[in-house]
Amino acid sequence: MKSLLIINRQAPWSGPGAREALDIALAGGAFDLPIAMLFLDDGALQLMPGQHPQKLQQKDLGANLQALPMFGVDSLYVSARSLAERGMPQTSLTLPAEVLDDTALRALIERYDQVVTI
Repeated sequence: MKSLLIINRQAPWSGPGAREALDIALAGGAFDLPIAMLFLDDGALQLMPGQHPQKLQQKDLGANLQALPMFGVDSLYVSARSLAERGMPQTSLTLPAEVLDDTALRALIERYDQVVTI
């Protein structure tokens, strides 16, 4: 069975990309595919607490994010650089994502059979 890494680069409120990435992860997890998610660039903002998407007439992705482990998507990663560039402390993430430096990110991507970037 091939492994899949989903690289989520979309802010939670910037359009359908963030939701589509989560939908792919949840669907694959439901079929017991080995899936991991990497939150990169503005995708790291999905892990920020205290979001109010309804003010932008968007749906809250929080419930979908919290459901990832229930669907077998336990391998969650976030870029240390993405967090730093957005002023997000590692201790405030809403999910237990492993924080990786650039070298570790390259190694992570090479470990997966298929990589999808959204």
